Amino acid sequence: MQISYSFIVPVYNRPDEIDELLFSLTQFSSTIPFEVVIVEDGSNLSSEAICKKYNKDLNISYYFKSNSGPGDSRNYGMRKAKGNYFLILDSDCILPPEYLTEVDKSLQANYVDCFGGPDNAHESFTNLQKAINYVMTSFFTTGGIRGGKKSVDKFQPRSFNMGLSRKAFEATKGFGKIHPGEDPDVTIRLWKAGFETKLIPTAYVYHKRRISWSKFHTQVQKFGKCRPILNYWHPETKKITYWFPTLFVIGVLQSIIFWVLGVKIFLYLLLAYLGLIFIDSSLKNKSLLIGFQSIIALFIQFFGYGLGFLESTIKINWLKQKPQEAFPFLFFK
Repeated sequence: MQISYSFIVPVYNRPDEIDELLFSLTQFSSTIPFEVVIVEDGSNLSSEAICKKYNKDLNISYYFKSNSGPGDSRNYGMRKAKGNYFLILDSDCILPPEYLTEVDKSLQANYVDCFGGPDNAHESFTNLQKAINYVMTSFFTTGGIRGGKKSVDKFQPRSFNMGLSRKAFEATKGFGKIHPGEDPDVTIRLWKAGFETKLIPTAYVYHKRRISWSKFHTQVQKFGKCRPILNYWHPETKKITYWFPTLFVIGVLQSIIFWVLGVKIFLYLLLAYLGLIFIDSSLKNKSLLIGFQSIIALFIQFFGYGLGFLESTIKINWLKQKPQEAFPFLFFK
């Protein structure tokens, strides 16, 4: 099959990130042709000048539109693109030189209409970025799905590093108005339409995540609130594993209560788990400081997601509130 690639990148007030991403595209080791479509989603800080800087090195198009969210901006970019296979990225990603080679090799060997790739931490990232990347990708925290786990039954690509054929886009109409959560939603709709997805472990990106502890908490809390909404829309996708962060919160509170009552076994189990995270992250990142920060990130991730999930479950499933009424800030008009 002859595949023509179009990179689709929505951006909102992050011209510096687009500069880093576009530069990484100029460093590709392959000669496979591709185009780049940048969609400015109503930003106050324009990326147009940055895009023009790469006119000679890249086949690049720049579009400005009113703010309607990343999902709708990706749809806009795919409608404007000329290729028949879209490579969707977040603006805070940097691509290794072999990225497109690995994508093309995998699709030529085993074609699917949608794929996802993992995210890694670049050596230039800050300690905070590496700690957050660890808890977002580690087998011991998320099951390794975002980090490249191969054993999942059906891989759900994430929109920071996602491939989607034009055929699949036209069949599903692309991303919805919810954010976050628009990427698993479109993946589930793809499955319902008969399309296959897969993970390409070697097609990784460096996901920079310009983030603080507070922004990370806000992000994972939104993730937690979105999941019951997705379960409400697609009840066949419900899994007990989505409850694990909430159960972790309950377990932490339980261990403290039992410790006060003189029963220490639960606290010891918690400390053993935290010790495992500290050792694993310290070894992988070659830093005791990052290992310690990973524990902080773990608590923020699990408490943010777990309590957000619980709140959303109560409102959506028990109180029978409509998602847009319960959480209007999760939806773009």
